Amino acid sequence: MHLTRQEIDEFPHIYKINLMNSISGYKPANLIATKSNDDITNVAVFSSVVHYGSSPAILGFVLRPTTVVRNTYNNIKETGFYTINAINEAIIEEAHHTSAKYPSEVSEFDKTTLSEEYKNNFHAPFVAESPLQIGMKFLEEHPIKANGTILVLGEVTDLYFKESMLSEDGFLNLSTEKIAAINGLDTYMVAEKYKRLSYQRPKE
Repeated sequence: MHLTRQEIDEFPHIYKINLMNSISGYKPANLIATKSNDDITNVAVFSSVVHYGSSPAILGFVLRPTTVVRNTYNNIKETGFYTINAINEAIIEEAHHTSAKYPSEVSEFDKTTLSEEYKNNFHAPFVAESPLQIGMKFLEEHPIKANGTILVLGEVTDLYFKESMLSEDGFLNLSTEKIAAINGLDTYMVAEKYKRLSYQRPKE
C-alpha cells in the first residue's frame, strides 16, 4: 500500500493522527509528574521520552504547542524539576486517564489511584506505583519551528528502580517489571525480552 503526502493530508483528522502516531514504532510509556510553586501537582502520560546522552545523563521529551495551558511545561519552567515514571502493566488504565484535560487547579493524582511519593526533598513527586522512577532537572528547551512543539531536555539527578531489574553489567531489564510501550496514541504493549546481543565489532 502506498500513500502520498497529499493523500495523508486529506484523511479525516482522527484517522490521520492515529496513522502518523503509529508509524514510528513502539514508544516508551511514561508518566511525567510535576508540582507548581503553589503545591498543585500534575501527572500526565508521555510517549516521547528519548535518551540524549549518558555523561551527563540527559533525557528529552516533546511537548505539544503551548497555544493552550500546558501544566507540565509551566511547572517545569517555574520550578526546574520533574520526574519521569515508567508505566507498567498494573497501572496502564490509571496512567492513560491522565491524558484527560483537567483544569490547572485539579491534580490528576486526585482523579486516579496513582499516588504521589516524595524522596530526599526532591521538589516534584514520583509516582509511587512505578517500578522505575527518574528525578529530572530542567536543562534547556528547543522550539521546533515546523509544528510549534518544544523539545525539553533534562539531566537525570536521581534514579530509583527495583533491584531485580538490574543486570551485572548495568543493563536494566524492563521486562522483569512488565513495563509497557505505546503503539500509536492509545494502545499499550507489554514486551518480553527476546534476545540480547553482544557489542559488535568489524569482522576480520
